[in-house]
Amino acid sequence: VKSEGPKLVPFFKATCVYFVLWLPTSSPSWFSALIKCLPIFCLWVFLLAHGINFLVSHRSARRILAGLIFSAVGDAFLIWQEQGYFIHGLLMFAITHILYSSAFGMKPLDLKAGLLMGLVSSSCYAFLYSYLSGPLTYLVAVYIALIGFMGWRAVAGIQLCNDLWTWTKLSACIGAMLFMVSDLTIALNKFCFPVPYSRFIIMATYYAAQMLIALSAVESRDEEDFRKRS
Repeated sequence: VKSEGPKLVPFFKATCVYFVLWLPTSSPSWFSALIKCLPIFCLWVFLLAHGINFLVSHRSARRILAGLIFSAVGDAFLIWQEQGYFIHGLLMFAITHILYSSAFGMKPLDLKAGLLMGLVSSSCYAFLYSYLSGPLTYLVAVYIALIGFMGWRAVAGIQLCNDLWTWTKLSACIGAMLFMVSDLTIALNKFCFPVPYSRFIIMATYYAAQMLIALSAVESRDEEDFRKRS
């Protein structure tokens, strides 16, 4: 907390600015896009603040940074979703989930977690299916599969029973779950029925998810690094 907390202060301030201004979604503009993307920009700075050498030596951190970049582009597209840019935003976030999944890695495999996430994802799509039409029927299916896969890789990283977990892996897991909650709320509100306080739920869980996933990129120091500092 002492080492990473100060680096996240700009993110918290930018998030507060977004919720205080609460710009109307009915009048999209580049200013509203900037305010919405500003917390994600701050997470770029958070990772870059660890130094270029950190990003060069940590492949997962580079991929999470790339995911945050695509997320910001997706956020900008969604500002104009009513003007026909929803699918563009969907594509950007699909790439984000691929990058996050790659950052989390395939070890340990944990097929039980994969089966659980598969059931959850399938159930969500089965519920949404009757509300979808046209290309969205297939695009939403692919998107749910990708975010479900990302959630699986995040959950598989923590093994509480064997004490084989770190705070970074736990952060990734919670962040992935919050991301799924945010996207499910978007889907329900857009395709099915109005969700009370949907915008607040979507953005609060989204920003928290991105922060936790960014935090997961900060690897715990290994024994060799500790000895070097000593």
